[in-house]
Amino acid sequence: MSNNYPEGPGVYADVLLDDWFKRSFQEQPGSERMMLLFLREVIPERNITKIHYAPQEKTNQNPEKKSIRVDVECFDDAGRRFVVEIQRDPQAYFFDRAIFNSTFAIQRQLSRGARSYRFPPVYFIGITRFSLHKNDNRYLYRYSIKDDQTGEQMTDDLHYIFLEIPKCAGGKDRPLIEKFGHALGNLWLYKSRPQGYDEELLQLLFDSANISKFTPQEKIKYDNDMTTRRDILNQIDFAREEGAANKILEIARAMLADGVDISLISKYSGLTKDEIAAL
Repeated sequence: MSNNYPEGPGVYADVLLDDWFKRSFQEQPGSERMMLLFLREVIPERNITKIHYAPQEKTNQNPEKKSIRVDVECFDDAGRRFVVEIQRDPQAYFFDRAIFNSTFAIQRQLSRGARSYRFPPVYFIGITRFSLHKNDNRYLYRYSIKDDQTGEQMTDDLHYIFLEIPKCAGGKDRPLIEKFGHALGNLWLYKSRPQGYDEELLQLLFDSANISKFTPQEKIKYDNDMTTRRDILNQIDFAREEGAANKILEIARAMLADGVDISLISKYSGLTKDEIAAL
């Protein structure tokens, strides 16, 4: 088989897959602690002391697509509140979607009929399994709204942070957030937690992905999800070998609609990312 997914369920789950992302980051006993440690790494300037998960209201930005997001309310050491929305979203036009989705995070903070447009600061964090900046070796990017000429910040209430998983290298001497990003993207390949990955954040991540701790129902669902992914990739391999261009396009469209990473679609279909975006 030409794809890189392990034949069996492995030791750790690929938590960047749809439901498993939310399971690790929101639904497990250690999720809140892991989230707090993660946010302290990517937003160190806020001195976060506590968090809690915000209820996801029925404000669906795109009702025909699944939105894999986790909403968190954070408080700093001065008691100030701000909001973080984390998305693991592999769709095309990622920057445009990030801006679009962040507007809903803002609107959710304004009560209906409010006379003021003051809202708690919003951070949008995008975790991607593909590179947004191909000619830059950085793996963590930060954006805010600033004046083009002076660099003066227009507002401190809207920030965008992007963690590009493919650029995160492994190794015990790497910065913690880089090790976390690399582990996050490669969990399903590990047989055990690597030596030197002893920080609490990493211990919690590996523990959340340990398949032996899944319920029987979770094990069945995860195995089915992985089987479906392998089947789709194998269909593309077969169509490419047979020269069935239309079939490849059909499968690529289905994968895109189901939220499969563009980088994977490109790798196994032979289509460029621009061609996939055009679909």
